[in-house]
Formats: sequence, C-alpha cells, structure tokens
Amino acid sequence: MKKIMVIDNDQKTQNLLSSLLSPFYRCIQFRSASDAISFLSQKSVSLVILEVVMPDMHGSSTCEKIRRVSNVPIIILSKKSEKEDIVDGFKQGADDYLTKPFNKNELLVRIEALLRRSSLVISDSLFFQGLKWDETSFNLSFNGNTISMTPKEFALVGHLLSNINNVFSREALLQTIWSQEWKTESRTIDSHIRNIREKLRQSGFPVDRHLKTIWGVGYKWETN
Repeated sequence: MKKIMVIDNDQKTQNLLSSLLSPFYRCIQFRSASDAISFLSQKSVSLVILEVVMPDMHGSSTCEKIRRVSNVPIIILSKKSEKEDIVDGFKQGADDYLTKPFNKNELLVRIEALLRRSSLVISDSLFFQGLKWDETSFNLSFNGNTISMTPKEFALVGHLLSNINNVFSREALLQTIWSQEWKTESRTIDSHIRNIREKLRQSGFPVDRHLKTIWGVGYKWETN
C-alpha cells in the first residue's frame, strides 16, 4: 500500500484526510513540519500533502526543505488562496496546489494523477534517506555535503540506487558499468564497493545497513 504523508497542524483536517485516504493508502500524519522533514530524511513516502500555514515553519519553506532530501510528489493543500501564494508554492517545489475548502473527489483524482505521473518519470536524480545522486551534475551528497567519487564508483552507486533490493553478481555489474570494454577480474568490483563504503561511512551515511554483500552472489542496496 502506498504511503501518503499529511503535514497539517489542524486536527480536523488531519481527521478528514485520514478518513478519506485510509481506504486506499497508508496515511502518515505530522503536525510539525520539522518532524516531517526529519522523517523524510530517513524514510520514503509516495506523496506529501502539505499545509502552507504551519506554526513551526512556513509551508513554502517546508516544501523547499523537502526538496533537498526527496523528489517525492508534493500537493499543497492550503487555506491560502491568493495567486501569489500559489505561484510561490510552485516555485518552492510543489507539484500541485489545491485550496481549502476542497472537493474530496478532486483531491483523490489529483493524488492518483500525480502518483501515476511520478511512476513514469525517469529522473536524473535519485534520493535515499538524505543521500542524493545527481547524474546531471555528477554529484553525490549526503544531507547536502558532497561525497567525492570516481566515475566508476559514482556509476555503481547510481545503478544500485536505481534497483533497490535487487541482487547483482560481480559479472553483471562489470558488464553494466564497464560495458563491453571490461577486461578485468570480477574482484575489481569488490575494490570499488570497499571504497564506496568507506567514503559513505566518512560522510555519516549508514552505508552498512543498506549496501549489502550477498555471499557467493554479489551485492545489493536494500531499504532495511
């Protein structure tokens, strides 16, 4: 079941959305924007519904900070209905904007459309619990701090992040990353994985929980 996070400090709205979403999705509720961002830096959800007016953080700032750790689809659902507010929401990274009071069926349709669209998008960036892999800028970072990688190390991380929970043999990784040009021992992969682990450990990322050795087979990146 897909998970939808609701960030709204109004209990009535939380209750309404929980009742509306629960038959179709797992609803995760937060009344604090900072707590929600902390959660998203460690775990993933399928979609976020965000109220702009929050006591601990302005909603558009929340949206911007979510974008630093995740490419999750975001719907702003807010009582702020001025055009300037809507434009600002999109500028800060929202994918959709709906004002209160809202039509329940319209919200459900918008959620379905966003989830469908996000499943078709092939992104140049990958996000995983504070880790960001950006192919366009050839940059890997954890919580905003860049981690230096060689081209092959960077490609290996991207391939594993793109195929979470899938096991790859050393030979398969060599053929994928080195293409048809590889003329080396399969244990070369072990050396690269060892370097990747060390660099990610130094950054503070809990790599040993996720980059796993499958003895006698190869490697996989798991959600744990």
